[in-house]
Amino acid sequence: MKKSIVLVVLSLVSAVVFAQENLNFKGKIVNDQYQVWIEMDFHEMSVVVPDQEIFGKVAGYLGAKRDPRKWIVMEATLESEKTAQMSIINDYGSEDLVATLTRNGDGSYTLKQVSGSTMKIVVNGKWLKLPKTLVFKPTA
Repeated sequence: MKKSIVLVVLSLVSAVVFAQENLNFKGKIVNDQYQVWIEMDFHEMSVVVPDQEIFGKVAGYLGAKRDPRKWIVMEATLESEKTAQMSIINDYGSEDLVATLTRNGDGSYTLKQVSGSTMKIVVNGKWLKLPKTLVFKPTA
């Protein structure tokens, strides 16, 4: 009987630890160089984009400190515990792209634009194309 209880407790602890590890794609990550961030919840698709509530709950969005526009993650598919593929549109719906987001061994994330439009933001009244590859760090 004691062995059964111990096995059940160990199983529950393992499930909790696995569930915590599996939340790699929930939260906020930032890139200080370009002053952009990603707010995401690829697990439950529960993110509401500020001032863009018309889209309802989505997987996430990319925002910029110097630009009120957003790039919205409409769909996110977890390919593994460390990689997700995303379908992203701008907030007008006129541009779209496919990108991957990978959690690196040091806890950072790498966003790679795979195909489609190039993400861009406005800085000082001019369009700035974001690099095809950006590294993000989790917020504290």
